[in-house]
Amino acid sequence: MMMQYTRLGRTALQVSRLCLGTLNLGVNLPKPDSFALLDTALDEGVNFVDTADQYGWQVHRGWTEELLGEWFAQGGRRREKMVLGTKVFTPMSDWPNEGGLSARHIISACEASLRRLGTDWIDLYQMHHVDRSAPWEEVWQAMELLVQQGKVRYVGSSNFAGWHLVAAQEAANRRHFLGLVSEQSCYNLVRRHVELELIPAAQAYGIGVVAWSPLHGGLLGGALRKLAEGTAVKTARGRAMNAMPTLEATVGEYEQLCGAHGLDPAEAAMGWVLSRPGVTSMVIGPRTEEHLRGALRTLEQELDPGLLEELEKLFPPVGNGGPGPEAWAW
Repeated sequence: MMMQYTRLGRTALQVSRLCLGTLNLGVNLPKPDSFALLDTALDEGVNFVDTADQYGWQVHRGWTEELLGEWFAQGGRRREKMVLGTKVFTPMSDWPNEGGLSARHIISACEASLRRLGTDWIDLYQMHHVDRSAPWEEVWQAMELLVQQGKVRYVGSSNFAGWHLVAAQEAANRRHFLGLVSEQSCYNLVRRHVELELIPAAQAYGIGVVAWSPLHGGLLGGALRKLAEGTAVKTARGRAMNAMPTLEATVGEYEQLCGAHGLDPAEAAMGWVLSRPGVTSMVIGPRTEEHLRGALRTLEQELDPGLLEELEKLFPPVGNGGPGPEAWAW
């Protein structure tokens, strides 16, 4: 299978259409297995890996970055081959100024991430959430400094609203700074709110959209079958179980529809996300090599138009697919 690559937003940087998420690494997956999964992904052409400074909090904040640093240190040009994304915002302790997007925290958090990752640079430094108390002049001043120092190559965002993208980019434009090149958003058949305003705003400004949680926490990955078999792991908790009470009947129809088309539910859900306009890459969080292989197979499949129509009926878009609200439309 040939990996597919695309430009990240309006930049010349090429990233794989699958981005390896790291939430499971070293936490739900032992370190040797995590390293093996990273190696397999790299061998298959995945050149985009995503983490955050807080990941691994179940052990201690920063644990996942440390694990990635150990993997990079094994050599074989692992670091050079990977486009490395990490994030800043979430408090790293209960002490003041160790969270948010103050200039002080952005710079100190970046330097701490670099130490844990054992690298000289971060390819994509993402704001994990908007900080409503931080003026954009302060945020961009800090990001500009990190770029000038060679510690950061590009800046992205995560979990922003459409108007946040506009405010951030207009402030960057006034400073003649590249600004945002990507936005990482929750996007799947169940959660389609980004289609209203965020994706149109991203497309207008040349900001690549990186979709996370394509299976909505496992809900779209054959959840009912796994629960019946007693094999559910991620599906039995979190986002998937919160949505199950209201979506159980729909999920049942979805699994039957996938079966009728000879598709694994997880692969159908991921294929749908990759088919959506404006989506640059999709974050996957495999726990096994077979999970990874399933995600890779989505790159080779083209969903049947009839299936896509049925999916629209089962999981209708917000506002029935109309544009985001405007003052008036002629």
